[in-house]
Amino acid sequence: MKGDLLSGLWTAAALPELSPAQWESLLSQARCARLAPRLALLCVERGWIDAVPARPRVHLDNALAQGRRQHDQTLWEARCIRDALAQLPGPVVLLKGAAYVVARLQAGRGRLFTDVDVMVPAAQLRVAEAALFAAGWYAAPLDPYDERYYRDWMHEVPPMQHVERGTALDLHHTITPPTSRFAVDAARLFERARALEASPGLWVLAPEDMVLHGVVHLLQDGDYSAGLRDLLDFDALTREFGADPAFWPRLVERALELGLQATLYHAVAQARRLLATPVPAAAAAALEAQRPGRLRRATMAALLRAALRPDHPDCDTPLTPAVRWLLYVRSHGLRMPWYMILPHLLRKAWMRRAALIHPAEKRAPL
Repeated sequence: MKGDLLSGLWTAAALPELSPAQWESLLSQARCARLAPRLALLCVERGWIDAVPARPRVHLDNALAQGRRQHDQTLWEARCIRDALAQLPGPVVLLKGAAYVVARLQAGRGRLFTDVDVMVPAAQLRVAEAALFAAGWYAAPLDPYDERYYRDWMHEVPPMQHVERGTALDLHHTITPPTSRFAVDAARLFERARALEASPGLWVLAPEDMVLHGVVHLLQDGDYSAGLRDLLDFDALTREFGADPAFWPRLVERALELGLQATLYHAVAQARRLLATPVPAAAAAALEAQRPGRLRRATMAALLRAALRPDHPDCDTPLTPAVRWLLYVRSHGLRMPWYMILPHLLRKAWMRRAALIHPAEKRAPL
């Protein structure tokens, strides 16, 4: 039997009985969704691990080791970045997975990611880039259009990679593109950012801003290959921060301040559906009062129901490619106005075609 074996596990009362073929599919789905260590942790924390058959157990043990290794590597990279940017006058803010790990949050446990995301004030970008370059990080050469794409339109500079370790680094100056219809003033984020006592010289966003950045990444980025992972981040963060009764009122208020209430509404709806994420009644009512129109709600619910399934052949339906394409186009529509997005997408299509005709030529994907 094929199908999505992964999503329902997070609310299951017991480990389901799976055939060897289903175990193979489940583990493959977890790897595709970048959730193998979290799946292994789930089995350990729920007391299921001893009931896992021997062969799948080996893969889960390896996933636990992979999660511990990434955790240690992330702590090391964060210290290296902190040292490289030590002379920067403004705060060095870790984002997303690196922030969860270094801040010792529950969302960081078993969290897999491919790069470290850092945010500094826009006025300090050039100084930060120079300092990182001196410490071994570099950006691959880009053509003038791609360089302008990052420098003028995006919320980050071109991706960087360490010359020796090969680790990837994304240097941000805010959390949404300046051209986006949901453009966020970074100054408002830095005002509430918090220094990490356990890692002097590094900062993280305020709890409500951390959650909102996560949902922006989930619902506006356009790549849903790790969508379930990002939704689990939202669940873990809101459960942990929600121990403070003031958190949910602050979160809803902050979403309204930053114009992200619709994005938060969709994330809450999907987290409650898939993960039974607890949301206080007052916060749920406040979000309902600001909810998008009926057609937008129904459309997004249908699209996300398909897109949040693991990006795996066993989970696909005949409509899955169309759904992912629609969400990809939607993400660009959120990032740029139509008069910018049309030429940009046409150029990407032309470059993709040229790469197929001349595969030896190296082109930087955007």
